[in-house]
Amino acid sequence: MFGSDKKGGTKGTKPVKGQQGVARSFNHAYRGLVYAVRTQRNMRFHVVASAVVLVLSLLVGASRLELALLVLVIAAVFVTEMLNTALEFTVDLVTREYHPLAKLAKDVSAGAVLVTSIAAVAVGYLILGDDLGPFSLETLERVRRSPAHLTLVALVLVAIAVLLVKALTRAPNAFLGGMPSGHAAVSFAGWVAASFIAAEGHYAGLISLITLLMALLVCQSRVEAGIHTTYQVTAGAAIGILLAVAVFQLL
Repeated sequence: MFGSDKKGGTKGTKPVKGQQGVARSFNHAYRGLVYAVRTQRNMRFHVVASAVVLVLSLLVGASRLELALLVLVIAAVFVTEMLNTALEFTVDLVTREYHPLAKLAKDVSAGAVLVTSIAAVAVGYLILGDDLGPFSLETLERVRRSPAHLTLVALVLVAIAVLLVKALTRAPNAFLGGMPSGHAAVSFAGWVAASFIAAEGHYAGLISLITLLMALLVCQSRVEAGIHTTYQVTAGAAIGILLAVAVFQLL
């Protein structure tokens, strides 16, 4: 009676539909992001434009508050574009025939993307407009003295590059596995950043060695767990190293 497994009992109850682990939830979310980048031309444009804006903010020496505002408006554009895509899929699922209300739903959703994009452009102009004109070597030197900004932009660019490559290679499981390894890319970018930042210190070699070993351990764990192949980990490490070196050397 009290230990019944039948409907209404407490033993042997299966998880309610929709309940899942945190890792699986992140995987589904990341897979949706990759799919949006892979299939939506506007989303790919937004990704590339955001990378350009972040680099420009680095060049003009944007403050932390200004950088935070740029990140927020970039995220807002991404979110509205993805919601617009989700709404279009939902409307197409309900009906494939032309209907005035279906058209209005898509138009209003696209209008939301337009409003957010215009706001993002306005914020970017207000933050970067005055500094892009008088750009000089002095501005570049100021940026070079801000390793925190360099590191942040390097890691963001690495994440964007990994996202684009996963979309182009059509990785079957975006968050767990696929080409390239995002963990390897970020860990090796962190190694490069730590090495550049500590270059003038007394323990530069030790810091670089420790961070390199940590990056290698991350890669080893991904391969041993069967999540990535050695080739995928190597490709991720190469992306992280190249982009981080480019940021610290060229900017």
